[in-house]
Amino acid sequence: MKNKNFYYAIASLVGATIGVGIFGIPYVVAKTGFIWGMLSLIFLGLVSLLINLLYGEVVLATKENHRLVGYAKKYLNKWEQKVAIFALIFSCYGSMLAYLIVGGEFLHILFNGFFGFDAFTYTLVFFAVASYFIFLGLKIVAKGELIMTYFLLLTIIVLFVKCAGSIEATNLATLNLSDWFLPYGVILFALSGSVVIPYLKEVLGKDRQLMKKTILWGTIIPIIVCAFFIFLVVGITGEATTKEAIYGLDIFFGNGIILLGAIFGFLAVATSFLLIGLTLKETFWYDFKIPHFISWLLACFIPFIIFLIGLRNFTEVISFVGAIAGGLTGILIIGLHESAKKKKDVSPAYSISIPWFVQWGLITLFSLGIVYEIIFR
Repeated sequence: MKNKNFYYAIASLVGATIGVGIFGIPYVVAKTGFIWGMLSLIFLGLVSLLINLLYGEVVLATKENHRLVGYAKKYLNKWEQKVAIFALIFSCYGSMLAYLIVGGEFLHILFNGFFGFDAFTYTLVFFAVASYFIFLGLKIVAKGELIMTYFLLLTIIVLFVKCAGSIEATNLATLNLSDWFLPYGVILFALSGSVVIPYLKEVLGKDRQLMKKTILWGTIIPIIVCAFFIFLVVGITGEATTKEAIYGLDIFFGNGIILLGAIFGFLAVATSFLLIGLTLKETFWYDFKIPHFISWLLACFIPFIIFLIGLRNFTEVISFVGAIAGGLTGILIIGLHESAKKKKDVSPAYSISIPWFVQWGLITLFSLGIVYEIIFR
């Protein structure tokens, strides 16, 4: 039996991957058809798995502990290092904006019967409280992602037990390729967990030979959970699937059935917003030597100002962030892997060799995804 660090490492990757992005997938799948959506999930899931494995090898081949920007400084040139910094900041801002959008929606579901405020007002309250905690630097939610993951699994099980009888086969036998690209960015966003890969080495300690199995299980489990969630929600709501998924179940089962999902959704949003906000604030503060107060303003208020300007479409935001940040990160990791093969400090516990056409195929996929998202979305 493997030690507890192995299972904790798997849980860490699963927890970092499964978040509010999962709520956006059923909507885009319902729009393009269940068949194409599931094929997209499987394909992009395999792509995410390969990227995570490549990153894991880079981490194991390096003596020091770094994060993406640190590995970029070690293995890549100055221009590529700037791309890594941009990808990190862009990803954080985009994610925080998405959490602001959907956080207000979940609070609206939970408290609309008590106070009657609209989702915009709830977003203002959420931002005020969360940004205050980020200013204080509280890290009480450091393990919140794992708890939220267990809560999500419980939520899906409860929803399935209560709603499985309402799944319609006709909702699953659909295919609409008129907007075939729609699931791409959303799925990349939902399956993005590479940020935690360096942390896995620290968790495993002396058992680094388990890194490959950790990444395999930690990536496959979220893919299975997403597939099950798509099957459940799209099977029930079909074309009526909403952008936040759980909210649309209200049409079929009344408000009571969505409260559990809304509770999870808000807690997941709150913990993620705090963790990303803290990370971004500390990046400005420690790495760029910007004063603490200004670092806090930059971390919290830029996504908030973008929200106030009117960019509030949850699906469009996570699609854009997933395609741009996910694509750039994928390309950087491929470059890191290629460079670390030649400049490694130590021999890693595992080694992956991918054919050149697969490598360039992935780079082409990510590049075209970025260009398509910018020009046509």
